[in-house]
Order: sequence, then C-alpha cells, then structure tokens
Amino acid sequence: MRELTRAEIERLRATPYSYDHVGSTLIGRRPPGTHELTRSRRLRTRDLDAAAARLLAWEAQRGSGLSVRAEPGPIATEAVVLMRLGLGPLGLPAPCRVVGVLDEADRRGFAYGTLAGHPEAGEELFLLERGGDGSVVFTVRAYSRPASPLTRAAGPIGRIAQRVMADRYLRALDVD
Repeated sequence: MRELTRAEIERLRATPYSYDHVGSTLIGRRPPGTHELTRSRRLRTRDLDAAAARLLAWEAQRGSGLSVRAEPGPIATEAVVLMRLGLGPLGLPAPCRVVGVLDEADRRGFAYGTLAGHPEAGEELFLLERGGDGSVVFTVRAYSRPASPLTRAAGPIGRIAQRVMADRYLRALDVD
C-alpha cells in the first residue's frame, strides 16, 4: 500500500466533510435524508485481535478491490485515506477521514466519513464484535446519500453497488 505524502495528508485534513452529523454511525443514529445499510458476517476466525489488526490495516478495503492510500501507521481518529474504485483516470476517488476508533475488550473497529469529492456523502462503520460463544461478527453500517451527479443518476443501482461493496468488505476480512 502506498502511503499518502505529507502534502496530501494536509490537503485532505483541510477538506471538509461532505455531510452533517459526523459520528452518527458510532452512536447508531441515522441522520435524516440518508439511506441506511447494515450487513454482517460471522467470521471463521475466533481471534478478535488478529481480525482487528487486519481491519485497522485497511485490509477490508484493499481486499474488496479498492486502491488504498493512507497515512502511515495504524488507523486513528482524524487519519485520512484516499481510496479509488477502478483503474487510472476512470477510477472514482473516495477521500475519507476517520471519525472514531473503537478499542474495547469485545468490540473493535472504526468509522470514517466522506470528504468533499467522494461520490457519496455519509459515514461507514466497520465493527468487529466478540459474542458470548467466542465467535467474531463483522458488521458494516453506512448512512449515506448520493453526493455526485453520477451517484444521483444511478438511483437504485447505486444502492445495489453499495451492498455489493459492503459484502466485499465482509468477505475480505473473513480469512483464517
């Protein structure tokens, strides 16, 4: 994974969020005017620490087919990332900033919010939870609305694409 340059990090940190209600996925409150998507998968692994290490290294995003350029180091609140779906100039840029990191005994994860220039406006939460039986469940929750002419024109097809990406995130992290 290529890291962002210092100049790119500064530019992205200065870029405003493209939505209101920053942190909404962390408290589970869907903002008005947004679409909610929640997808979950019980992982094969029972090792929450190993799954969290992969999650916090952008493995769900990279394994889903996105190109990921992020700040060096582990994911932290205010960290920025520039993802791209597709190749070269035809790829869709997806700049985001981490709005919160969860680091609890039985829950790990993070949420990021979209920045201006992202095709969607909203937030995504990537959450790992250890159940009472020791199983690990990975959940992706998003609150969003179209932010570009392309995603607005896509209508219901855009929502299907969002579900497909969420399922790809879930599968990408489901390795032993």
